[in-house]
Amino acid sequence: MYLVIVESPAKAKTINKFLGSDYEVLASYGHVRDIEEKKGIDVNQNFKINYQKETAESKHLNNIRKSLKNKKKLFLATDQDREGEAIAWHIQSILEEDNLLKDKEILRITFNEITKKAILESLNKPRKIDMNLVDAYQARRSLDYLMAVSYTHLRAHETTEDRVRRLQGEKKNAGGGGGGGGGGGG
Repeated sequence: MYLVIVESPAKAKTINKFLGSDYEVLASYGHVRDIEEKKGIDVNQNFKINYQKETAESKHLNNIRKSLKNKKKLFLATDQDREGEAIAWHIQSILEEDNLLKDKEILRITFNEITKKAILESLNKPRKIDMNLVDAYQARRSLDYLMAVSYTHLRAHETTEDRVRRLQGEKKNAGGGGGGGGGGGG
């Protein structure tokens, strides 16, 4: 038996019909983990990323863990973009950390359309996870995280006077400078 992981449950249901009883198709429901909220990136350790251990998506991972036990091969069939590549890598990494991939063949497959022909062709042309795409995802996600932390830090140190000035500027820029505003006329 083989396990195929896709991102969406609708895709899983459709692909399951194409593949037959030797395959089980499950959905990851998108991303399976994210950067830790408080200590997400350690800038003192070459920007090491610390990922959450358990997330709201853990129940989907638990389904994958349970199903994997009696399977010979794992096909990671998440989307072929940067996000999908990262999801495939995260799934593989988590399962490796859990020691669930011993004696299992891990294969990455992608397809451009959800047709029986495209799915079967992808199974015959597996590849490795593209770490360039994973690295690009991690760089982008790290920048997003660091910018959010920096902005939050700056806002936390804003004085009351700074806050009043900022809010007055926002009001002025939004056109809320007084004047009774109504409609009518004419």
